[in-house]
Amino acid sequence: MTAQRKIILEEIENTRAHPAAHEVYEMVRRRLPRISLGTVYRNLEVLSEYGLIRRMDLGDGQYHYDGNTEEHYHVRCTECGRITDLFMDPVCDLEGTIARQTGYEIAGYRLDFFGLCPVCRRTRESENTAAPPVLGSRKSSEQGEENHEGGNQSG
Repeated sequence: MTAQRKIILEEIENTRAHPAAHEVYEMVRRRLPRISLGTVYRNLEVLSEYGLIRRMDLGDGQYHYDGNTEEHYHVRCTECGRITDLFMDPVCDLEGTIARQTGYEIAGYRLDFFGLCPVCRRTRESENTAAPPVLGSRKSSEQGEENHEGGNQSG
């Protein structure tokens, strides 16, 4: 294994952040300032082909890389994009069940979970519990108009 490839692998194995290629490039540049983005991309491809890292397509337009090659699930924050490993027993024997039902030889599957991470959830909750507007302020009167026009009248 080349020295560059070894450093790229070490950087991915030493993070739990599931970086995209450009983030791996920034991490590796701290140790190898002259490395090119193309070299990082090529080595990421080789490392994933050899099964030393996992290349993940989470539907956000870029691949992410995971240094943990054991089977596990992920949950991604829909607000900030944070990806967290989930270590739990498999949901069920999906591959076997599907193979028996369809006759397909299943090569693998992807089961992704999405939601708000604890930080984004707290931020959203704190925004929702902000102090109500002061009576007589423009914002307060606009909200009153919205409630009235929206049919939110009582009695």
